[in-house]
Amino acid sequence: MSKPKIAVVIGSLRKDSFNRQLAGAVEKLAGDRFEFTEAGIGGLPLYNQDQDADFPAAGLAFKQQIEAADALLIVTPEYNRSVPGVLKNAIDTGSRPAGKNSFAGKYAAVIGTSQGAHGTVSAQQHLRNVLSAVNVAVLPQPEIALQFKEGLIDAEGNIADERTRKFLQGFLDRFEAWIRRPA
Repeated sequence: MSKPKIAVVIGSLRKDSFNRQLAGAVEKLAGDRFEFTEAGIGGLPLYNQDQDADFPAAGLAFKQQIEAADALLIVTPEYNRSVPGVLKNAIDTGSRPAGKNSFAGKYAAVIGTSQGAHGTVSAQQHLRNVLSAVNVAVLPQPEIALQFKEGLIDAEGNIADERTRKFLQGFLDRFEAWIRRPA
């Protein structure tokens, strides 16, 4: 694989979400080593099995984005110590109808940020369980669950803190090695 195609799934719908900012900063930090494309989840209807025979167009488009990617970068906030409902809905949509799981066999990394002291640790643990159920292999380490603080990301969208930037660079190195490893 030349330049890996990464579908970025951001688990927040808020325009200026901390996780959208983190996704952008990580993309900038990666430079040109990956081709990132956001697989948007904001237009997905709630998954309803009654629609499996006539799957919604937005759901089909999302599934195609996932299928076209070599790997996934899932960037999640933490809501009530778990995954946001919109992110879970996207995974349910992408894995349906039965026998047409667009996530099956994909490699992924999960990262996130929130203002809480533990970042997104609980959400990521729940998300890893869900991704396992839809046959996604998730990068085990390093776990990126950052506490969002003022100044973490500067006005130009860069990681401002040198230590965090080095940590995320190490993450990107591991992610690249993970998705390029022989099957």
